[in-house]
Amino acid sequence: MGNDDLLFVQPAPHSAPVGRETRGVANPRVVDLIAFDAETDEVYLLMLEERPWGAHPEQLRQLEDKFNAYLGYLLDGYLAREYPQYEGKRVRFQLDCVTEPEGEAVAFLKGARRYAEGEGIRLVVNVTR
Repeated sequence: MGNDDLLFVQPAPHSAPVGRETRGVANPRVVDLIAFDAETDEVYLLMLEERPWGAHPEQLRQLEDKFNAYLGYLLDGYLAREYPQYEGKRVRFQLDCVTEPEGEAVAFLKGARRYAEGEGIRLVVNVTR
């Protein structure tokens, strides 16, 4: 599968993360970063993947868990309660990764994008290296 359907973006400036728990795709209990992108008028929830694709046998399951946790955080109203200034703003989930997704990761991200779009959420992938 090709990556033609995935949208790659340049990273927006990040605000400082809050808390001490480990960030990254491997930890679905943490929203890695929440910030506002004035250029696109979107609130974005950043997912960090610092491992190359295929580096861990559970990586895709971890990504799915992280994606589902972000959906729950947004759709269950936690984002609006914790950040009332973002209520009513468009939302983007952004996956920052060190290598371009390939194979099963591409297939998963295409499906996740379709699902997110159905919920009014934009999902983008940004390769950082």
